[in-house]
Amino acid sequence: MPQTSIPRLCLLTTPETSPSVLYGLLDVLASAGSVYPEMLEGKSGHQVFDVKIVAASKTPFRCFGNVLVEPSLEIDEVENTEVVVVCDMYQPIETSPLDRYPREIAWLKRIHERGAFVASVCTGSLLLAAAGLLDGLEAATHWGYRDVFRDYYPKVKMCEDAILCLSGESHRVVTAGGTTSWQELSLYLIARFGGIKQAMLTKKVFLFGDRSDGQLPFSLMLPHPKSTDSAIADSQTWIAENYACTNPVAQMASHASLTPRTFARRFRSATGYDPMDYVQSLRIDEAKQLLETDELSVEEIGLAVGYQDPTSFRRLFKRKAGLTPAVYRRKFAKIIPKAPTPAQVGRIRHRVPNLAPSSAGAGPVE
Repeated sequence: MPQTSIPRLCLLTTPETSPSVLYGLLDVLASAGSVYPEMLEGKSGHQVFDVKIVAASKTPFRCFGNVLVEPSLEIDEVENTEVVVVCDMYQPIETSPLDRYPREIAWLKRIHERGAFVASVCTGSLLLAAAGLLDGLEAATHWGYRDVFRDYYPKVKMCEDAILCLSGESHRVVTAGGTTSWQELSLYLIARFGGIKQAMLTKKVFLFGDRSDGQLPFSLMLPHPKSTDSAIADSQTWIAENYACTNPVAQMASHASLTPRTFARRFRSATGYDPMDYVQSLRIDEAKQLLETDELSVEEIGLAVGYQDPTSFRRLFKRKAGLTPAVYRRKFAKIIPKAPTPAQVGRIRHRVPNLAPSSAGAGPVE
């Protein structure tokens, strides 16, 4: 492919963008097509994309973490481009980007109408939603922002478990889930515009892993703000300490001094959750923590969080977490290595003679 004919890809960024997303995308997408032959074959290759950082202004600024960003172009200079990727934009969960980025929103509408393929990473999907580009479409975002979409953008069909969501005519709108989903998005873009082979070579060079299980294993019940409905707020406080009780919804209603029907209606209105779904989510979150940190059996953990029937617990856990309890434990229990035993420390010191004892008494992990 001649260098003059490669598609231009614009990374739209703001001061709220994570540098890991911006510079990760820049590193991978700007080197796609050239990094493999240069590194492993000793010859130059052809880039898949001409990558530009764009922002509302070309004036350098500091993004999230005080990292310097120097835009290549300001958005008003870009009349046409083949691809736009909206980087993540950290937002407090109670706010909407409608009033914060009017120029970026107008530009996204205009550039998409002119044929650009648009994509987003994590909370960048909020900007696409604010531009109306996700109305009536399925979309992914970080699991922590599902309620923001429900409250501000009800026309968007959220795919809470998706890492990547392809939507729109000819899949010209693609949204990626949590922050590190930029990796899956970058491989998809390389495959779409440069071919499957280039995507596979890029994946091998950068050692990208597998998140085919989706977002559910990572998601948690958010600490939902206590309702202004005092009876419901009290019931939330009570169930947080008593989630393993029998007949939890009936007990919550009794604690709130409400009939079951009235309680269910007011609870849904105040929290957005069905009461039983709320309890189940609390229980599964606690089960996840036990699987990550404790050596109890799956059956014992089920009992500890309120489930007498192991089969029912496993079925509910799989539905809520996307994995069985056993697979979840294998996936997450070793993220934080356990402290070594004295015997393990001795073996490590035998292999590394100059290793000094830790002043805190805990040796290095084997």
